[in-house]
Amino acid sequence: MKPHLIILLAATFALTACETPTTQRYAISPDNNQAIKSLATSGVGFATFVGPAEFGSACRALGPLQVADGLTHTQYIRKAFEDEFKVAGAHAQSTARVTVGGKVDRLEFNTMRAVTGGSWTIDVTLSSSNGRTMKLGEYYEFNSGFVANEACRNTAEAFSRAVQNLVGKAVKDPAFAQLVQ
Repeated sequence: MKPHLIILLAATFALTACETPTTQRYAISPDNNQAIKSLATSGVGFATFVGPAEFGSACRALGPLQVADGLTHTQYIRKAFEDEFKVAGAHAQSTARVTVGGKVDRLEFNTMRAVTGGSWTIDVTLSSSNGRTMKLGEYYEFNSGFVANEACRNTAEAFSRAVQNLVGKAVKDPAFAQLVQ
C-alpha cells in the first residue's frame, strides 16, 4: 500500500473513532408537568434507582453512548422523575413525605431496526416508601440512520425522548397516584 493512502486511512479512522454520542440534559415535558400537577401531591422524594443486570452501552464501532453531566443511564432516568417533580412543585424541599425508588429491569437500544430505524426499550419497577409498587415500560422507535456516527448520535438523542415518554406513562397511570399518597 502507498504511504499516503495509509496516512489517509489512519486519519479517517482517528477522526471517526473519537466521536462520543452523548444524550443531552433532560428537558421537562409540559404534558408531564400538567399530569404531575393533577396528582395534587407534594413532598415527594426520589431514592436511588438500581440499574439493570445487563446494559451494553457500546454503539456499533463508535464506543459507548454517554449521558450529559457524567450520569449513568439509570441516574438519568431517576433525575428525570425528580426534575419533573421539582418543576411541578411536588418535590420535597427537605424531608420527603413519601419516597419513590426504582429498579431499571431492562434497558437496551437497537440502532439497526429495519436497517435505518432504531429503538429504546426501558422497563422499570417503581416502589414507594408506602409499600406500593408498579411496573411500566417504554418502547420508543426513531430514525437512527445508516452510517454509524449518525445512528449512534440519533440513538443518544432519542434516549431523552424515550425517558420523557416513560415518565409520562408513569405519572398518568392511576397506580402512580397510589405510589405518592
